[in-house]
Amino acid sequence: MDFWKGSACVSIFGVGLDLTCLGTSDAFGSLGRHNAGYLVASETGRLLVDAGPGILSALKSLGEAPGQIDAIVISHLHGDHFAGIPFLLLEFTYQSPRERPLQIIGPPGIEARVRSLYKALYADLGSQESPFPIRFVEMRNGSAFEVGDTRIESFRVPHQDVDLSLGHRISADGASLVYSGDTPWTEDLIRESSGAGLFLCECSTFETEVPKHIRYTDLEPNRDRLECSELLLVHMGAEIRRRSGDIDLPMADDGLRKKVLKTG
Repeated sequence: MDFWKGSACVSIFGVGLDLTCLGTSDAFGSLGRHNAGYLVASETGRLLVDAGPGILSALKSLGEAPGQIDAIVISHLHGDHFAGIPFLLLEFTYQSPRERPLQIIGPPGIEARVRSLYKALYADLGSQESPFPIRFVEMRNGSAFEVGDTRIESFRVPHQDVDLSLGHRISADGASLVYSGDTPWTEDLIRESSGAGLFLCECSTFETEVPKHIRYTDLEPNRDRLECSELLLVHMGAEIRRRSGDIDLPMADDGLRKKVLKTG
C-alpha cells in the first residue's frame, strides 16, 4: 500500500523509485494522450525519461515542478521523444529560472540535435549562451552514468538502422525500472529486463504490423518468459487502446503514478 502526499509517494515498504507517466502515446498523440515522457524520482533526485513535444504542459497539468528535474534521459532522437526539450529550456530561462546544471543524457549526436532544434524554434535564445550550465552526456550500448543516487545503464534496441536507439535501466536504492524505448520485439528484451521491478515496454499496436515497433501479438506469447516483477505497456496507439478489452496486460495512461519497489 502506498500513501501519497502531493507529488511525492512514501511507501511503507521502503524508498524505491516513484514513476509518474506524463505521456504514454505513440507519435500521433492517439486518443488525446501526450507523447512519451516519464518522471522517475528517487529519494534524492528526479529524472525525466524522454521528453515529447507536450512534456511541459504534461508536467504542469499534474502539478509537477519542472525546475525539480535534475536530468533528462532520452532514448532516441525522434521528435515524439525529444522535441519537448526546447520548451523546458525556455521554462528554465524565464518561468522557473535555473542556476544549477541540467544534464541531458542520450544517444550520440544529442547535443547537436538539441541545439539545432532549440535554434530552429527560438533563433535568438538558441544562438545565445544558456543562463544555466547544460551538460550533454552521450550513451552507447553498455554505457552507464550516475545522477546523484541514481544509476542509468543503456542498451541498444533495433528501432533505427543508422542512428542509435537506446533502452535504459534506471536504478536507485535497490529498485530498478527498465524502459524499452521504441523497438520491435527482440529476445534481448528478456535479458535486459531481467530482475527489474518494473518493465515499461512499448506496445504500439494490437496486431497491425508497424516496422520497428512491438505489437501486442508479439509481446503476449513472450510474457511468461520475462523475468521482471511487473510489466506495463507504454507508447500505445489508437488500435491497442480500442482493443483494451482483448488485452490482459497492464496498460499505462497519462497521469498514472506507480511505486517501483526494491527487488532481490
